Amino acid sequence: MTGGDERETSELAAGPRPRRAALRRWLGGRAALWTAFVVVHGLVVWLNLEAPGLPMGDVTGVYRIWAENAAHGWLRMGIDAPWVYPILAFAPMAAALVFGQAYVAQTWLAIVVLLDAIAFSILIGRATLSRPRRLAAWWWLAFIALLGPIALGRIDAITVPFAITGLLWAAGRPRVAATLLTIGAWVKVWPAALIAALVIAARRRLEVVTVAVVLSIGILGVSLLAGSGMNAIGFIAEQAGRGLQIEAPAAVFWLWQIVAGSRSVRIVYDRDILTFQIAGPGADAAAAVTTPLMIVGVLVVVVLGVRAARRGAPIGRLLAPLSLAFVVVLMLANKVGSPQFVTWLAAPVVLGLVLRPARFLVPAALAAAVALFTQIIYPYWYGWLLIANPAFVFLLTVKVALLVALLAWALRAVWQAGSRRNEAAPHGGDVGRRRTEG
Repeated sequence: MTGGDERETSELAAGPRPRRAALRRWLGGRAALWTAFVVVHGLVVWLNLEAPGLPMGDVTGVYRIWAENAAHGWLRMGIDAPWVYPILAFAPMAAALVFGQAYVAQTWLAIVVLLDAIAFSILIGRATLSRPRRLAAWWWLAFIALLGPIALGRIDAITVPFAITGLLWAAGRPRVAATLLTIGAWVKVWPAALIAALVIAARRRLEVVTVAVVLSIGILGVSLLAGSGMNAIGFIAEQAGRGLQIEAPAAVFWLWQIVAGSRSVRIVYDRDILTFQIAGPGADAAAAVTTPLMIVGVLVVVVLGVRAARRGAPIGRLLAPLSLAFVVVLMLANKVGSPQFVTWLAAPVVLGLVLRPARFLVPAALAAAVALFTQIIYPYWYGWLLIANPAFVFLLTVKVALLVALLAWALRAVWQAGSRRNEAAPHGGDVGRRRTEG
């Protein structure tokens, strides 16, 4: 072999390695993450606008009507009448009308994508990109893709970036975190669970409580000045009066009865709150029991969290699993169980991957599986669940089982966070550090 042939063979052998290394470097950088952000959000936006099953039905058919009624001075939900949502939920609904009703869906999606982009930029920061934050960013994008249209097409999607950013800033900027989480809670109630977790886990808990209370009083005060009266907190009674929705974890028992051929159990449509619910022996009692059961579940999590905090568990070890436990309790002990509730899992899992990536791989995988099963059921083939098709009732059952496993993992992690041998662990982890937040 000549010298030229040897050089050519050497270049051919070595060529792919630098290219693979360059590809790995690119995939580990911000350019790849932002490219993936655009691709994933672009795909989910397209699915919301074009996929079967009317994914944007709530936005174009319900939120739009509420916003238009208010714009014309006919009826302001939460002010002139009780509403199922806290009062700040009206803000993004009204904003979606800014370019007219013909573009409500597109405007809504643009608002959600913009909020996600802000939270994403905070997650990956401007300084050196750490491996945990890179992993958390990739997981969040994968989670959105697996969850599909519902990840952007409901009011819950507005709260997720507030929740993620609030948890990321919890240790370093507790007052900012409390502000973001409180705003989120006045859009959709669930971020209040994250405030509870922060109050338990943080050392500067008085600041968190003060911000949350003062801001809530301010929001209620403005609502009262607008003439809301008791309608400002009407969402509490509205939720309590619901029946057992078919996606609720407790509904699985009755769905299997329909599969088995029961004539006494039916799926009915409630025209007052626009949901499909279970009608049958014991269903109303089960719906009534879910609220006390949720209170008991929340109290159990509080006790475990306080135990861990009193034993010196650092916020970097306690906050993520405690937040996850609160969120999953709200999902499991819920008479509604809407598919968009799965978006709630993103915030505690992202925080967990940032702080303790190896530890949080199991809940990250479980949450991703829950998202995938949710998209399979809704919106494309939701009709099969409405007729209690055995395959789709089985999918819903597996989804509930995954949530139970997720709760068991979170409770165990909270318990372990309070063990004496963990007291020497770092207090803040990566959360709240300006080095990676920008």
